[in-house]
Amino acid sequence: MEITEQRKEEVTRRPLYVYDLPKDILATLTRKEGDGPASEQEDLPHSDTTTQSRPESRAESVDGSKACSLCGVSFHAVEDQRSHVRSDLHGYNLKQRLRGATPVTENEFEKLVGDLDESLSGSDSSDSEDEEDGAGRKETTLSALLKKQAAISSTDAEDGDELMSKKRKRGSGKPPLFWFTSPTLPKNTYLGIYRAIFTNAQQENESAVLDIVQQKQLEPKPQLKIPVNPNNGAPLPEAYKDPHIFMCMIGGGHFAGMIVSLTPKRTKHAPTGPLTREATVLAHKTFHRYTTRRKQGGSQSANDSAKGAAHSAGAGLRRYNEQALVEDVRQLLQEWRDMIDTSELLFIRATGTTNRRTLFGPYEEQILRQNDRRLRGFPFSTRRATQNELMRSFVELTRVKVLEVDEAAILAARQAAETKAASKPSKPVVLAAAPKRSEEEETSLLHTTQIQALIRRSKLPALLSYLKSNELTPEFRFLPQDTQQNHHAATPLHLAASSNSPPLVVGLLTKAGADPTATNAEGKTAYDIAGDRPTRDSFRVARHELGESVWPWGKTNIPAPLSRSEAETRTKEQKAEEEKAEAEWRKGEERRLEREGPKVTDSEGLGKAATKGRMKVLGEMAKTAQAKREEEARGLTPEMRVRLDRERRARAAEERMKKMAGGGS
Repeated sequence: MEITEQRKEEVTRRPLYVYDLPKDILATLTRKEGDGPASEQEDLPHSDTTTQSRPESRAESVDGSKACSLCGVSFHAVEDQRSHVRSDLHGYNLKQRLRGATPVTENEFEKLVGDLDESLSGSDSSDSEDEEDGAGRKETTLSALLKKQAAISSTDAEDGDELMSKKRKRGSGKPPLFWFTSPTLPKNTYLGIYRAIFTNAQQENESAVLDIVQQKQLEPKPQLKIPVNPNNGAPLPEAYKDPHIFMCMIGGGHFAGMIVSLTPKRTKHAPTGPLTREATVLAHKTFHRYTTRRKQGGSQSANDSAKGAAHSAGAGLRRYNEQALVEDVRQLLQEWRDMIDTSELLFIRATGTTNRRTLFGPYEEQILRQNDRRLRGFPFSTRRATQNELMRSFVELTRVKVLEVDEAAILAARQAAETKAASKPSKPVVLAAAPKRSEEEETSLLHTTQIQALIRRSKLPALLSYLKSNELTPEFRFLPQDTQQNHHAATPLHLAASSNSPPLVVGLLTKAGADPTATNAEGKTAYDIAGDRPTRDSFRVARHELGESVWPWGKTNIPAPLSRSEAETRTKEQKAEEEKAEAEWRKGEERRLEREGPKVTDSEGLGKAATKGRMKVLGEMAKTAQAKREEEARGLTPEMRVRLDRERRARAAEERMKKMAGGGS
């Protein structure tokens, strides 16, 4: 027992690498059948001993300058410790400590964020650009997780139990890890290897996974200088003869690509220090272009597709940068063609249609293809596309997960759950069904929608044809009657009157035979709710054309009949009066401006048209030169603002020179 505990401590101190497993573990490795401990982790506390155990149990033993007592993690380098302090795991444990809760391990934190349908926002960088399919404001995984937990805690205990039971249901897909055991490690300790690092053929032959793992072992090599092509800086063929993989991420204007060898290299951090094994990066490259709309989210191309092409200076700059990023990425892939073609696997993260089109085309001489059987996604959450994130992802992919499971706790938890389920009576959930409409009501709703649409668009011939073809009376009542609109405008004639449509009013009365005495739910006729004088005159014109004997006009509140020519004359006279009043006001305002300058005066006694014209003139006068300059500069970048100011000063200087030259001559 002491030997296995000692071996466990050694494994914890130095993470295991898939392609360089210790010989004693490799010789005794056996496959854990089924889903392994992955399915059991849902029901009990566990500890991932690859880098840590439970934080509260290791806090006392983890000390020194390269350790985090809060998360119970120790580090081999200061850079790893700094990266951990900026990580979401450390931030989450800080929140847990402030709330008096227990910190979680790295494995538990990955489980908590596993159901969140988003990638990490990228604590790597502080700028505020969103990813390609971002939704306006970017949200980190940490904030999303805290919001989700707050929403769950606000429900009652019974609903919470039902929610967690639903989360525990596994999907039909295969688990992301192969699990193994070894007698050299303590009981109930399992080793996990990501399924994604195996080829498709190797994954299908699960019975030979052990043999495949043994075949993947690579002998470490000393660190050597990588020979490169002097023309483009790409490594020469002799540099990538060993097994290697291609990794890249693209999103939000960021691109990062890397070719990394699977053969570990021996290095010394100090002249007298021990030998360590690190990854050999054959080639790497990152690009960044300003392509996302700051504070609004999404790429410029996505915004153009949704709303049409914008014409601002920033939009043009983003379009140019999108095309430049496409060219840069495709040129890099072309330079790396030989290394990509000889890669064992291709790990790619491309968010959004535009980014996938950048990588997969189609375009002439494209390198990556979507039907490539080597293609993989990252089986875990990733951050912003940077070189550090690619290296972190490579370490995560190739590191063996060491998981310690308490099977007694699993059994006790399952028994408790079964007992609770057996003792809890099942309550059928009865949902209040919406009242089912009859066929006549459905038909009336359809007619209501069609008739109202024709009236709003002033389609008189189509409206008359629709009423005739469907054998509907002009007094058809709109449904549902309890809505505010249908309560006020209950019939087609009421709606035409409230919409101020004289042609529809005359057509419904004279051609369709609409009843002008019909009232709405408020007891008002269509004439009572007419909005302007031309519409009211149209009722009088219809009365004149129909005659006094057709309807009891006294019940309609319509005044004396009016001929069409008289109505047109009244409309022309009203328009002329408004134009005359506006012209007189303009002349008076011009004389006043010559004497006093701009001044806002009372508008009482003026017509609507005159008031509108006066406000327009005053609005133009009130706009100062400074306001005009600010309006012209709106939406420009700081560099463009400086350029615009420089051009203004140059034009002003030219004007002064012309005046001086004219005065001198």
